[in-house]
Amino acid sequence: MSVQLNHTIVHARDNRESAEFLARILGLEVGAEWGPFVALDLSNGVTLDFASVPAGSIVTQHYAFLVTEEEFDGIFRRIKEAGITYYADPHGKQPGEINHNDGGRGVYFMDPARHGMEVITRPYGGGDA
Repeated sequence: MSVQLNHTIVHARDNRESAEFLARILGLEVGAEWGPFVALDLSNGVTLDFASVPAGSIVTQHYAFLVTEEEFDGIFRRIKEAGITYYADPHGKQPGEINHNDGGRGVYFMDPARHGMEVITRPYGGGDA
């Protein structure tokens, strides 16, 4: 059996704002609007479908993106240029730093709906500790 994640719905206060925010940081284009969703297509065929919901109903989620070293350079530059607070860890105890887990690089930041975003260059368990 070949099971693949096709899409997931990401709750946001403003679906367009959140989709455009993440697209700008990741260097992607916002996809087509479909019904109540604004789509962000990832290179592995997965779509993040942003949906506007009341702010009080948003449960914080975590989204991790695996990128190349070159892509990380651009993403990290855009994070810094936008003045976004970033961390080396998911709990926000190492502000203004990145990590080097598994011999790669990683960074955490929040999106407009306060979802935790993570960008890594090596999958967990994929290199040196």
